[in-house]
Amino acid sequence: MKRISLTLLFCATLLTVGCKNDKKEKENDKSSDTEMTQEEEVVVKKVKVTLEPKSDSKLSGNVVFTEENGEVTMTAIIDGLAEGMHAIHLHESADCSAADGSSAGGHWNPTFEQHGKWGNASGYHRGDIGNFKVDGNGNGTITMTTDKWCIGCEDDTKNIVGKAVVIHDGVDDFTSQPSGDAGTRVGCGSIKM
Repeated sequence: MKRISLTLLFCATLLTVGCKNDKKEKENDKSSDTEMTQEEEVVVKKVKVTLEPKSDSKLSGNVVFTEENGEVTMTAIIDGLAEGMHAIHLHESADCSAADGSSAGGHWNPTFEQHGKWGNASGYHRGDIGNFKVDGNGNGTITMTTDKWCIGCEDDTKNIVGKAVVIHDGVDDFTSQPSGDAGTRVGCGSIKM
């Protein structure tokens, strides 16, 4: 009888320890799943745009858009421009087929604002990036970050896919309507996934 009792006690102990270990493993699995889900939530989207010369310019360059944590960072590196300040905008169509860049349409303005300097309280287009400086070697760069854009989202007032990056030979004055009197379009690149 003692042997049966000891055997039963031993089996019960093994069963209890085994159940506790299963419970711990399930909890560990759940915490690992939670960690993976949190890591998977950080999605980085990236689009690289190659600029084409327009209006017989010698322009070349790239623009990279990166979306992370609800913000899009744009970095443009441009070559082949005259020294000084030049305007850069997002235009409403990803069509850069026209020799003068006119096929890209006007400034991207999904919120129907007046043209102005980015962030101006009295209004600005979502495509009104502004001006950037070009050095004596014809090289210029500009970087900006905003939560007013997204890459491929369903919000038409934020989605930059299907738009074009346009470089102008002049300076955006931020006041002339509808586009800041920035001059000839000398570069164009389509924003596509």
